[in-house]
Amino acid sequence: MQNKPETQYYHHGTFHFEGGSIPDGMTAYRTHGDPEKPCIVFPTAYGGRLDSQYHHIGAGKPLDPSKYFIVTFALFSNGEPSPFNGPYFPKVSYADNIRAQHAVLTKKLGIKKVHCVVGFSMGGQQTYHWAIMYPEMVERFICICGSARTSPHNKCFIEGPKTALVSSRDFEFGHYVLQPEAGKRAFGRVYSAWAYGQTWFRQHQYRMDGKYPNLHSWLKGEWENRFLSWDANDMLVLYNTWYNGDISIIRDNGDYEKALKSIKAKALIMPCKTDLYFPPEDSEIEVSLLPNAKLVVIDSVWGHGAGGGANPQDVKFVGEQITAFLQE
Repeated sequence: MQNKPETQYYHHGTFHFEGGSIPDGMTAYRTHGDPEKPCIVFPTAYGGRLDSQYHHIGAGKPLDPSKYFIVTFALFSNGEPSPFNGPYFPKVSYADNIRAQHAVLTKKLGIKKVHCVVGFSMGGQQTYHWAIMYPEMVERFICICGSARTSPHNKCFIEGPKTALVSSRDFEFGHYVLQPEAGKRAFGRVYSAWAYGQTWFRQHQYRMDGKYPNLHSWLKGEWENRFLSWDANDMLVLYNTWYNGDISIIRDNGDYEKALKSIKAKALIMPCKTDLYFPPEDSEIEVSLLPNAKLVVIDSVWGHGAGGGANPQDVKFVGEQITAFLQE
């Protein structure tokens, strides 16, 4: 097993979010490799922490520290660092996260150019935001199972798990003393059906090569427990960031097509064929509007999970595409 660098924390001082300010905003990050090498930015996704990025980072992997200087960033409210101010934490936008990451790169690490921003899901949405916010800094980006804005259908999906959490008997309107375990278990159950394609379930892939005898045991073992280590209010802050994701809000007054057409960076857009909430049809539209982009569809039954390291075959395929794109 590879040695993982320690998590570092950048203190911004008073940080102004879209929905308010906190006295000491902190960004958690890790660095891998030599800062003189081309810089790769790799932010986290929903449900992902800095430890969840290593299916693509390491010797012989697409993001090889001997070739690149890789900086992984935690989203605000992903639990790194610890939660702040319960239900009163301000609304956080993707733009807030990107401004904070940019500050770490430029003020702490001395980075002037980013060779590529790579991200999955919410990380993929951040790649678009990086490209639109810092066009002179970002040379290219790779969006895996993500989008430039959160679609109406995606928003409708998000409301399901969120409502299961906030309606639970132990959520206490966010003023809980103990973590709302019942709410988080319900959240996981509602989310579970969206994470994979229908064929995945039809093929009984939830048995996980004999680990689980049936669907019920899989739900309890994999999804009821999935978010128990997370703070419930953190989960909602992240959902709000995801729900309101839209690059056109930042610069083009809601003109989505104009925003996409203005992006200078070279792009690799990789949806999964069976993703239920970041479908390839949405990516096709975005690629048709981007000036310099390539669409590669992941042909997998693993749905959204195909882009996040859930299946070795998909990790290999995605990794090969990343490697080739970085070398172009």
